Amino acid sequence: MFDRPSESRSEQPAPRQPPPRPAGDLVSELLLGMRLFGVHYRRIAIAPPFGIGFGTIAGRAQFHFVARGPVVLRTVDGTLQTLNSGDAMLLPRGGPHELLSAPDQASRDVASFEGETLCQSVRIIRACPEGCEPGTGALIFSGCMEFDLGGMHPLVALMPEVMLVGTLLNRYPEILPMLEAMAREACDERAGFAAILARLADVVSASIVRGWVECGCGEAKGWIEALRDPRLGRVIAAMHRDPGRDWTVAELAAEMGASRSVFAERFLAVTGLTPLRYVADLRMRLAAQWIGRDRMPIEAAAHRLGYGSQAAFSRAFKRVVGRSPGAVRATPAAPSGDAAANA
Repeated sequence: MFDRPSESRSEQPAPRQPPPRPAGDLVSELLLGMRLFGVHYRRIAIAPPFGIGFGTIAGRAQFHFVARGPVVLRTVDGTLQTLNSGDAMLLPRGGPHELLSAPDQASRDVASFEGETLCQSVRIIRACPEGCEPGTGALIFSGCMEFDLGGMHPLVALMPEVMLVGTLLNRYPEILPMLEAMAREACDERAGFAAILARLADVVSASIVRGWVECGCGEAKGWIEALRDPRLGRVIAAMHRDPGRDWTVAELAAEMGASRSVFAERFLAVTGLTPLRYVADLRMRLAAQWIGRDRMPIEAAAHRLGYGSQAAFSRAFKRVVGRSPGAVRATPAAPSGDAAANA
C-alpha cells in the first residue's frame, strides 16, 4: 500500500457522513434481532387476602398482566405500585418482587401454590376458598421470559426495574386492543386461550421494550450516552452490524470521522471500555449465546466471528466469559420447565 503525500491528501474532499440519527433510531436498528418469548406462564385466579412472591432466574425477565384487579406490586426495596384491571408490566431483569392484595400483606413463593399443568408451558393456579363466587378476586397472567438482546446486553442494565405499559398507551394506542384481548382470553377460558394469551404476552412485552427505546430510553445514562452521540453511535452500530470484522482503532475512528486519539479517548470516557475491548466483549457475548442457546458448533462460531483458528477463539472466549466454549456448550441451553416455574 502506497502512502500519498500529505499535500495530496489535504486536497481530497472529506468523505460525506450520513446525517445523524436519534439514539432511539440507532438502538431500534440494533434491536432487530431481539428475542423475547415466554418459557413458562401461569394463569393465577386468587381471592384476597393473598401475597405471591416471585424469585429470580439469571437472564430471565418477568411479565405480569392483571386481567382483574386491583393488585399491589411490591419490589425488593419496598416500593409499592397499584396495578388495576388491564395493567401490564415487564421486569426486564426479573428480580424478587411480590403481587399482593394489600400493601402490608405477607407473601409466599409462587411455586408453593398448588396448580395444574394445562399445556407444556402454562400452569393454572386457583387459590379461591370454598364458596368463593366466580369472577371475584384477582386474575393474573404471568410469564417468565427469555430476554435476549444479542450484543445489546448493556441496554438491559439501563432499563427501569419495572416497565409499565400504561406509560405508553397515549403514544402507542395500538397496544390497547392487545390488552383488551388478553383480558377476554384470561377471563373466558375459551378453547386455546392459553396459547393465545402466551403469544399476546410476548408481543406486549416486546412492545413495552420498543416503546421505551423509541421514547429515547427514558433517563438512562452511561452506555446509552454513546448512542446519543450521533458520531459515536454510528461506530457502535457498525460494530454490532459486523462483529466478525477485524476492526482496527483507525477504521473505527474513520467511522466516527475523528483522529484515533480523539476517538479512543471519547469512546473510553463514555463506555468505560477501550474500542477493541468492546468489540472483543461483544463477540464473546454473541458466541456464548450461539454456542449455549442455539447449539451452534464451536468451530462455526469461531469462523463467523472472524477467528482463523479454534484455539485462538477458545482462548479469547475463556478470557472474556470465564469458561471454555466446550463448558458453555455442555450446559443445558435453558432452564427446564420446573426450574422456570420457580421464578
